[in-house]
Amino acid sequence: MHRSYQPLKPVTNRYLQQKWDQENFDNHRKKVTSVLPAVDTKGTKTPSHMQLKLKKMQLQDERLSVIDRDNRLLASRLASIVCSRGLVEHCNHYHIKSLNADRRRQELQSVGRQNMDIFRRLSSRQSEYRRQVWLEDWERTVRLREDISRYPPLFRDKQQQKGNKRVTKNGRKSDKNLMKM
Repeated sequence: MHRSYQPLKPVTNRYLQQKWDQENFDNHRKKVTSVLPAVDTKGTKTPSHMQLKLKKMQLQDERLSVIDRDNRLLASRLASIVCSRGLVEHCNHYHIKSLNADRRRQELQSVGRQNMDIFRRLSSRQSEYRRQVWLEDWERTVRLREDISRYPPLFRDKQQQKGNKRVTKNGRKSDKNLMKM
C-alpha cells in the first residue's frame, strides 16, 4: 500500500483524484515554464541631456566648419590656377625661425655678463710683475751693450744702411733689413 496514491484530502475515488491532481500539476508546470520575469532588469533610463552630448555636437560642428573653410580655400585656389593660364608662382617666402633662438640668446647674454665680470676683475687687479723694474733693467742692458760694442752706435747704423742696399738683377735697389750683432 505504500506505492499507491495517497491523496491529501479524503476522497471516494482515488483514481479520479490522482488524475485530477496530475492534471493540475501539469497545468502548474506549464504556467511556471511560460511565466515572464517580473523583475525589471533593464538599466535606468538615461536623461535627455546625457543622450544629446552637446559638447560632441559642438566639436563636430567646429570640425565641419573647418572642413568647409578649407574646401572653399581649395576651390578658390583651383579657380585661380585655372584662370592664371598655367603660370607658376614659385616664390616661397620662408621666414627662418629657430626653435631654440630664445635659449641661445639667453646663453649669449649670460656669456656676455660673465665676460664683463672677468674684464672688470682683470682691469681692477694690479699687476704682480714689476714692469718698471724690467724696463730699467733693459735700459741698463742696452747701455752696457752699447758701451761694450766695437763701434759707436752712429757709425754702426751707417754701416748697416750701406750693407742693406744692394742692386738686384733688374737693376733696382732693394732694402734688406739684416740685423748683425
